[in-house]
Amino acid sequence: MSSPLSLPPHQQLVAPGKWPYVGEPGPDPARRAEPWRVRVSGLVGRSRAWSVEELWALPQVEARIDIHCVTRWSKPGARFGGVPLQTVLDACLPLAQARFVSFVARSARSHSTSLPLADALALDTLLALSYEGRPLADRHGGPVRTVVRERYFYKSLKWLEEIRVLAEDALGYWEKEAGYHNRADPWQEQRYIVPHIDNQLYRRLLKARDFSDRELLGIRADGRNLTGLRARRAVLRDAHFERSQLNGACFDGANLSNAHFEGARLRKASFCADRGRAADLEGADFRGADLRGADLTGASLFGATFCPEGSQDSEDWGSALLDQTTRIEPAGLDRLTPRQRDCVSKLLGWGDIPSREE
Repeated sequence: MSSPLSLPPHQQLVAPGKWPYVGEPGPDPARRAEPWRVRVSGLVGRSRAWSVEELWALPQVEARIDIHCVTRWSKPGARFGGVPLQTVLDACLPLAQARFVSFVARSARSHSTSLPLADALALDTLLALSYEGRPLADRHGGPVRTVVRERYFYKSLKWLEEIRVLAEDALGYWEKEAGYHNRADPWQEQRYIVPHIDNQLYRRLLKARDFSDRELLGIRADGRNLTGLRARRAVLRDAHFERSQLNGACFDGANLSNAHFEGARLRKASFCADRGRAADLEGADFRGADLRGADLTGASLFGATFCPEGSQDSEDWGSALLDQTTRIEPAGLDRLTPRQRDCVSKLLGWGDIPSREE
């Protein structure tokens, strides 16, 4: 396991004592009254189910886990307690053809994620019931969730209800619907699977400067003149806009998580809500970008980078250009790391402001 202070590439430390709330909606309200049970099914000698109380009665272990969110924040040394996955699987006798394990949540969409069975056991996957000595809070996946070492945290499933033992892999919600990488190794920066983009479509979109409502994960649009680009509600995770001309661009309601805007010109660009959907800038990199006159009102800024933070890459990007014409809500700064928050506050001329985060 890595040192608690050793971070994967392009990750930032959260403030001490903080655990940002991100990810899926909560458990299905229609099923909250039902007794909560975690069942094991599929390729096992016998299926079994445990109530939460029965899981608490099993031998507990504690582990310190480094949380690495795909949106670029990290929380080292989080202390979880619970039951090893190995313990419940041993009680169910996986069959010889078992190769994968899928974890399914008690949520409205029954979202899930999967791991090779050998990896899940080698990584000491934990059915976590407590955090820092207290029962796991609902908003962070309680009463029971999985916690997996050395993987981006979307592989650690909130609100665990079922463990399916399978012969073939079953892609989970984030992998199938959002294009997240199925292996999710933070040390290899395995954040997204980038789909193929037809070259003719690529050229046509660039010429029209209109990405609205398109899903263009990982698109390469760096170093281009895209002044006035229309990208309302576009899905542009991990998009590359380094050094591009994007003055007056409209990214309202767009998903730009982990997008690269280093050195881009974004004067009077808009990152506001559209049709009730906020712009997602989680993990986006704005170092060296010109954001004077830009509007980021209501945008989600978890893990966004505006100022240098250690040696992030070989490019010596400086701080973003911000001034009093840049619109960012004070509450939005609470979603940044302490260093980013202080830097942005000073660039905006606000000085030191108290944190509003819980």
